[in-house]
Amino acid sequence: MRNRKTTDSSTDLSEGRENLRLKQEVGLISGVSLIAGTMIGSGIFMSPQWVLYHMGSPASSLLIWASCGLLAMFGALSYAELGTIIKESGGEYIYILRNFGSFPAFLFAYTSVILVRPAGLAAVCLSFAEYAVAPFYPGCSSPQIVIKFTAAACILLLTIINCLNVRLATSIMNIFTAAKLLALLVIVLGGLVLLAKGQTQSFQNAFQNTTAGIGPVGVAFYQGLWSYDGWNNLNYVTEELKKPEVTLPRAVMIAIPLVTCLYLLVNVSYFAAMTPSELLSSGAVAVTWGDKVLGSWAWLISLSVALSTFGSSNGTFFSGGRLCYIAAREGHMPDILSMAHVRCLTPSPALIFTSAMSLIMILSGNFTTIVNFFRYVPIIIPIIVLMAAVYLVLAPIIDQPQIEFLYIVLFIFSGIIFYFPLVRFKCHPCFLQRITLHLQLFLEVAPTARNAN
Repeated sequence: MRNRKTTDSSTDLSEGRENLRLKQEVGLISGVSLIAGTMIGSGIFMSPQWVLYHMGSPASSLLIWASCGLLAMFGALSYAELGTIIKESGGEYIYILRNFGSFPAFLFAYTSVILVRPAGLAAVCLSFAEYAVAPFYPGCSSPQIVIKFTAAACILLLTIINCLNVRLATSIMNIFTAAKLLALLVIVLGGLVLLAKGQTQSFQNAFQNTTAGIGPVGVAFYQGLWSYDGWNNLNYVTEELKKPEVTLPRAVMIAIPLVTCLYLLVNVSYFAAMTPSELLSSGAVAVTWGDKVLGSWAWLISLSVALSTFGSSNGTFFSGGRLCYIAAREGHMPDILSMAHVRCLTPSPALIFTSAMSLIMILSGNFTTIVNFFRYVPIIIPIIVLMAAVYLVLAPIIDQPQIEFLYIVLFIFSGIIFYFPLVRFKCHPCFLQRITLHLQLFLEVAPTARNAN
């Protein structure tokens, strides 16, 4: 880590050599795919029963899903405002750095790069692995060792794809987003057919048994928002967007309403096919729906979930690696992580580091423990988002205290130990520079400069 200037005057290793820059290859379609493709993962296939469990009735569950979509839209519009003013990659990290300074930005990067982003990637890849190996173990649970190795293989494949070429990664994102949208449309159409046949029992007295209480509503929001996670991903790659001042807000205004409408219609389809009690007893809602509606073609749902989670993990990995890269470029992570491959023009060291952290989490934990760790906008919108964020942080802690919350707080503040000697006072052991040079030669990477938008 070293003190870096905040202009485009950083130099390469060779005098007079033009600095490397990441290519601006993310257009509107790829931007929509990055948002929607990351949001639509395993959540909509697994979370509906938990939202219903905490809310108690179909109608209140649908209200939670709609409210989560509205909250995601407000948050994304607030970020679009920031992204059109601060045209730098890095999402929340770069906004905190430019507005509040180095120390809070470092704590955010330290927590996100080492814990939050790798944990999110590991959780999605474990979901993918669970559905991918399930057909090979009919009638019984899949062995954890097989699930973990499949998830690890998924991460390694994503690492290779994203290190090779940005266009390859975005093309895969576009393809898998189209596939998962098609899968959701199948569920929606199936539900409409059931409703046309008169299967509306779940919607009679739809608010009956609704749960009241701050805690349950907060936990239900958490379950719903897990399915909307990824609405902010495009802000992590702002410097790689074509015309970011146009592409960023347009992609947000297309992707999030599309996903919200699909989520609501998919939930309606679930309630059309199952009673609330059947939905609550289902281990995997989408699979149960497939068994009831598609019959012998039910295997398509398991395949769709596997494809969906793989596409989502690709989007999570794509943006997570950029956060690590930007934090290193600003001097908050080791210099080697701020470099790009001299031929592929991808931030391969940052991607490899993110991959390594995710692999450690997969091999040492399970899905539950990993999840536990994890411009013209009216001013009222950021205020609503802030109030909702405070509520969503406090409500579950008050209602259901868990030891993981304490671990997370301790981990965040442990960043102080590293910030002052390494970042503020720049006390770096001499061997770190030697290691950086050897890694630079081995990985064929060089320092990069910002894209001037």
